[in-house]
Amino acid sequence: MCDQDFEEDLKKYTRRDVGTLAAAVGVAFMLPRAANAVDVKESDVNIKTADGECDAYFVAPATGAHAAVLVWPDIFGLRPAFRQMGKRLAEQGYSVLVVNPFYRTKKAPTAPDGAKTAIADVLPLAQTLSATTHTADAKAFIAWLDGRSEVDKRKKIGTTGYCMGGPIVMRTAAAVPNRVGAGGSFHGGGLVTKNPDSPHLLIPQMKASFLIAVAENDDMRDPEAKNVLKQSFDAAKLKAEVEVYPAAHGWCPPDTTVYNKEQAEKAWSRMLDLFSKTLA
Repeated sequence: MCDQDFEEDLKKYTRRDVGTLAAAVGVAFMLPRAANAVDVKESDVNIKTADGECDAYFVAPATGAHAAVLVWPDIFGLRPAFRQMGKRLAEQGYSVLVVNPFYRTKKAPTAPDGAKTAIADVLPLAQTLSATTHTADAKAFIAWLDGRSEVDKRKKIGTTGYCMGGPIVMRTAAAVPNRVGAGGSFHGGGLVTKNPDSPHLLIPQMKASFLIAVAENDDMRDPEAKNVLKQSFDAAKLKAEVEVYPAAHGWCPPDTTVYNKEQAEKAWSRMLDLFSKTLA
C-alpha cells in the first residue's frame, strides 16, 4: 500500500523523468478518446452500506444494459482524474462505478490537491480501511450495481484497483466470486505480504482472470512478489497476466507526477483485452 517509501520513490522518479512529468501536466484530464467511443450518461450517486453512505461516480453507455466494472481509486481517492478514467471506460461499452473508499471518514474530494497532495496527508484515511471494510464494501457495491438497469446481470463484473486499490480488487474477487469475472491491479501495493490476511492467499477463492501490472520500483522493493502471484494463480488454475512495467508506482492516473503515457496506454489496452474476453 502507498506509504512514505513511495513518496521517496516519487521524488526520485520525478527528478529522473522530467520529460514524463512535463508530458503529464500537459495531458492531464485529456485522455485519448477511442474512435469507436459510445455516448455515455454520468451522475454522482450515493450508495447505502452497513457503515453509512458512500459517495461515488457512475457512468454508463447512454442506452442499453452492459457489463459492469467497479473501480477502486488510489490513495488520493475519487477525483477528476478517476472520473475521466471511468468515463473513458464507459465509452468502451461498460457500466462503471468509481467509489470513494474513504466515505466513512470524508466525502470526496479527499485529497485537496489531487495526486499532488502529500502522502502524509492522506495516509490516515487509508489506515481507516482494512480487509474487513474492503470485503463489506465490495459486496455492497456489487449489489448496488446489480440493481441498476444499466447493468447486464447475465454478464460477469470486472473490477480494477490502483495503488492501495490493488488489494481491494483481490478481496472483491474473493468476496463475490460468482459475479466477478476479471480483475486488474495497477501498481497495487501489498498484494503479497506475510500477514494472515494477505490478498494473495484469497486466490483459491476466486473465479476471475487477472491482470497484475507491477511498477518497476515496487518490483525492486519486493522482487519475489510477482513469482508468488504467478504460482498462486497457476495453482488455482486461473488465468493471470503478471508483468513488471518500466514505470514508477502511480504511473497510470493522468494527474500523477510519474504518469507515463506510453506504459499507461499499454496497461489500458491489456485491461480492455481482458474485459473483452471475460465480461462478454
